[in-house]
Parts: sequence; C-alpha cells; structure tokens
Amino acid sequence: MITFDRGRNRFNYRVAGIALDNNRVLLHTNEKDDFWSFPGGRVEMGEASEFALVREMQEELNVDIEIIRPLWIVEDFFDYAWQNYHEICFYYLMQFPERSPYLGKNKSFSGAENDFEFQWFATHPDVLARLPLLPSFLQNSLENLPVSVQHLVHRDR
Repeated sequence: MITFDRGRNRFNYRVAGIALDNNRVLLHTNEKDDFWSFPGGRVEMGEASEFALVREMQEELNVDIEIIRPLWIVEDFFDYAWQNYHEICFYYLMQFPERSPYLGKNKSFSGAENDFEFQWFATHPDVLARLPLLPSFLQNSLENLPVSVQHLVHRDR
C-alpha cells in the first residue's frame, strides 16, 4: 500500500467506491472509528486505482464490482489517530452484480474481513448531514453526482 510517515504527518493514496441501490449509498465503519466513510482502501505500488478498488471490494465483501466511471479526485487534509493526513483519493461510481446478496439489505452487515460494518443509507442530504460522514463534502454531493471528473481540495479538521 502506498502510505508513508514523516513524523506526525502521513501521506496516503486511497481509492473509494460509491455504490448506489434504490436511492441509497453504501458506507462502512469499524469499531475503532466514530464516523462512516466509503468502502475502498489503499492502492498498492504499481497498481492502477480502478484495479485497486476492484481488489479492495473483493477483499472486503468478496464481490466483483463493476467500475462505472470516476467521480472525484480529492486532495484531502485531516487529522486522525494523532496524525496529520495528506490523502489523495480517487472516488469511483461502482455497481454491484445484479444478484449480489448485498443489494436490498435493510440492516447492517459485516464484510468478508469482518473488520468493517457496512450499511446502506438514503442519499438525501438531510440523512447524510446527520451522519458523521467523512470526508464531509460528500454529505451534500451524492444527490447530484458530477457528469465528469472533478478535482477537489478538501479539509476536515
């Protein structure tokens, strides 16, 4: 995975997927965090970001997703676990297979790795604004997904 530390600073190269199902979006969290985020993970050296997302979803949910298109390239700055993060994240619109057991679920569920709890949430900004969702710009960005890739610089402090 492409991540390195310099003192209290950490650089991360991450990829995340936006999965939609009947006006709901899939988020995940783990027991050590008090926030929700989009499933994905860190990119490996020499790995394209799209392949990294496919690999991560296979590892986390044992499912072969389809990448629809890129949405955002985000330079994100935030603090987490006593470190200052500078993260580059590629966000992709992704799709689960039609017969995926995860589509239509109304309760939270664990992934293949059991590290994460997954749950579908309504894409309405009022619902997402009540969640501790990071990065926070996504609380208001899911109802109108960009038609072409957007580059954003974002700070959650």
